Amino acid sequence: MAVAEDTVARNRALQTEWYGEPLGDRVRPLLDRLGLSQSGLAGVLGLSAPMLSQLMSGQRAKISNPAVLHRLLAVEELVGGPGFDALTAAEIKDRLARIRAETAATTSNVRVAAEGRDDAPAGRGPAESARLVQTVLREVASASEIEAAAELLADRFPDLAEVLRVYGTGRASEAEAHFIRKIVNHVRSE
Repeated sequence: MAVAEDTVARNRALQTEWYGEPLGDRVRPLLDRLGLSQSGLAGVLGLSAPMLSQLMSGQRAKISNPAVLHRLLAVEELVGGPGFDALTAAEIKDRLARIRAETAATTSNVRVAAEGRDDAPAGRGPAESARLVQTVLREVASASEIEAAAELLADRFPDLAEVLRVYGTGRASEAEAHFIRKIVNHVRSE
């Protein structure tokens, strides 16, 4: 029994390093806010219900499919967005269907829209751009490695250290807000 408890503790520690916190702590609020079962959310993410359960309980440590991680970030962005509470149940269902249709179709694991979507924008919006930056950072380093790099840069390059922290270890909503702030500042300075 102690071996199983040790494995769960190790897996949760790894999840905290890789994803900023244990996956159960990230997923439970999504279930509550969306009113979904684990099985329903698993379907949106592209996982089996038992796999999601194992990830949430710490029986498994890593989301091995990059597309699943991208969808999880998209669901977090949806739920954490400022307009979420104003959405109808039908609108939420539609947004979740769009997220489910997303796929990581490139070798660099960049999130791209599923083929054939009528509503796919021609360019990337701030939310998607911020998530892409997060994805790249999280693919190349763990949260603790990103934090260590930010600490090394903080004295000489504080803005770069902030970018690493916000996009590498922060929530999708924090990254989006930072991205928008930087765009607005850039436009004002031109």
